Amino acid sequence: MTALLHRRLTLAGSITGAVLVALDGTVLTVAQPTLERDLHASFVQVQWTSTGYLIAVASLLVFAGRLGDRYGHQRLFALGILGFALASAGIGLAPGIGWVIGLRVAQGICGALLQPATLGMLRATYPRDQLGMPIALRTSAIGLSAAAGPVIGGALVAHLGWRAVFFLTVLPALATGVLALAVRVPAATVPAPVAPTIPVPPRVPSAGATDTSLAARLDLPGAGLLALSLLCLVHTLVTLPETGWTVVTVTGAVAAAAACGAFLRQERHTAHPLVPLGFLGAPPVAAALVVLLSASAAMFGTLLVSTYFLQDVLGLDPLQSAFRALPLAAMMVLGAPVAAVLQRRYGARRTTMAAMALLVLGILVLSHPGQAATTPVICGGFLLLGAGFGTVMVTATAVIVRQASVDRAGMAGGLQQTAMNIGPMLGVAVATMLMTFTAPGTAGGEPTAGGPHRTPEAFTSAMGTTLLVLASLAALGASAAAALSRRTKNTGASRPPTTATARNGREPAGASSRTADE
Repeated sequence: MTALLHRRLTLAGSITGAVLVALDGTVLTVAQPTLERDLHASFVQVQWTSTGYLIAVASLLVFAGRLGDRYGHQRLFALGILGFALASAGIGLAPGIGWVIGLRVAQGICGALLQPATLGMLRATYPRDQLGMPIALRTSAIGLSAAAGPVIGGALVAHLGWRAVFFLTVLPALATGVLALAVRVPAATVPAPVAPTIPVPPRVPSAGATDTSLAARLDLPGAGLLALSLLCLVHTLVTLPETGWTVVTVTGAVAAAAACGAFLRQERHTAHPLVPLGFLGAPPVAAALVVLLSASAAMFGTLLVSTYFLQDVLGLDPLQSAFRALPLAAMMVLGAPVAAVLQRRYGARRTTMAAMALLVLGILVLSHPGQAATTPVICGGFLLLGAGFGTVMVTATAVIVRQASVDRAGMAGGLQQTAMNIGPMLGVAVATMLMTFTAPGTAGGEPTAGGPHRTPEAFTSAMGTTLLVLASLAALGASAAAALSRRTKNTGASRPPTTATARNGREPAGASSRTADE
């Protein structure tokens, strides 16, 4: 197989895997009410079909990415997507809600295997200076699936029942997994284990210790501590909006902080860290992670509040609400490739800061629409949200992935995916609590059912304050983007290409040349 064909197949597999995961999440939301009725489940049980998945996937992403670094991203991708397909089929045949929850946890584990691999495969296949457009196409596909998911899910549930939404992804996932197993990586593009691109201080092995390569060991204690920290954090963020600060949520937050501290200590002292602190603490990587966290939190918190506003204040049905939000998905689809071009021309700092400014402006446009809000104003706010968030996903993701050497690409992809999973939960938790605390009571003092608000007037009043806080959170991410580099610099441009570079169009694994906008 030629290197060009392998690149195209890798890009197709990366996009397919990302789309199937995104599509699964959006169609499940539409199917949950029908699932609850058909299986005679409680509301809490149905919510655990999402919570169980989120806990499983978020706690394992970084470790799964490291497994891909060691055993091959393509192999982990195939294992993950095949397992994802089998779990989806099992959910579609599940006789009760307990089976659905258990299989959703299994699906989360498989999702954790395949998601970092979708980025790791791209980093291992494309040269650094050509990563922007593949990542942009992947982002566009995710935006398209986010727009199509509710429509497809609604049609399937209405005509075939909730089980059909889980069978939807089975055949594409199986076909993609089999293809990934069948395709052989060209020998010239198989990376050799090397030191990370961002240097990590060398560690002196203890007396009698055997020196091994970086890829030879897995930091199992570090993986366990990180998983525990993320598990406690995710559980706290998911339960906090409904229960508030109780003994359980406070204990979860404290446990998450303690486990995180223990994890950092472990990474500082182990000879083979799961996440080298030199990489995690590098200004471009740290800034990009903060940007992703703040942008996704602000984005999804705003979406939650805006959805309730459209349906409960303006009285629109779900389909009408979806049409109002359509510019958001459209701008993610159309704007992502443009973002890759802008980043290449103007650098990560300028592009990301401009994108965060668009995101902040979009939130501000939606923050005071009033009950007489016009459709152009609402659509304009969503358009700005999509343009800003889609660009941020492209630029920040490219920064993180480019900073990693090929043998750490899975770990970098796991960090990016973790930020993209934690951020939305943080935004939803913040938005829900602010709406609950700031909405004044009704005449009867009781909130209306179905949402974090009371009367339409009370909701509109609290909405402005909540979205201003979310806009401030996005502005914090914009300030973090200042740590990114100004423009592209090719530090290795003066050197003649190596044989491998000339033959395959990609730098050898672990090449020291870097671009400043990484």
